[in-house]
Amino acid sequence: MVSKFFGSLFGGGREPERIPDDELPRTQAEELEQTRAALAELRSSIRRAGSLLPTLASSNMRQIDDVLRLLIDYVAEHGASTEQRVLLHSITADYLPTSLRVYRALPPETQVDESPETEKLLEQLDILHATALDLDHQVRTGAIAELSAHGRFLRDKFDVDGVRIARGRKPRDEQRREHGE
Repeated sequence: MVSKFFGSLFGGGREPERIPDDELPRTQAEELEQTRAALAELRSSIRRAGSLLPTLASSNMRQIDDVLRLLIDYVAEHGASTEQRVLLHSITADYLPTSLRVYRALPPETQVDESPETEKLLEQLDILHATALDLDHQVRTGAIAELSAHGRFLRDKFDVDGVRIARGRKPRDEQRREHGE
């Protein structure tokens, strides 16, 4: 459903291209490297389009690029779910480059600040920026939730009814009583 929605916005009404099996990533690290490479290519495309893009569109694309770059670094270090990694790669390698490519293919007279085509591009970029920020939030809060669950597990395992179990050591007040303090 999400892919149909983005497809309707970004001109993806065609069937996705089949990627040969030997080009598919084998590990999450390879997958992230492909995403990182796609982002680097996107960054180059944005720079090449430079002055040909309306200033607001160029600025929005760079903001999205900033969010995605930091998110890729975070995911490389902390991980993310398969769905989150797929969306991250799709934004980087498909949705954003497609928006840029389609806009750049339009006649030059439509690529001005006040044209309906520019308004449509800006609308797409707003959606992509919001999606990238939401994905960033999901990935980071997911990691926080996972750490919180791990913390609860440790607390439950080593804190029975408020009495802390110290491995190899007795609680300090018990040690004092034994020594007559």
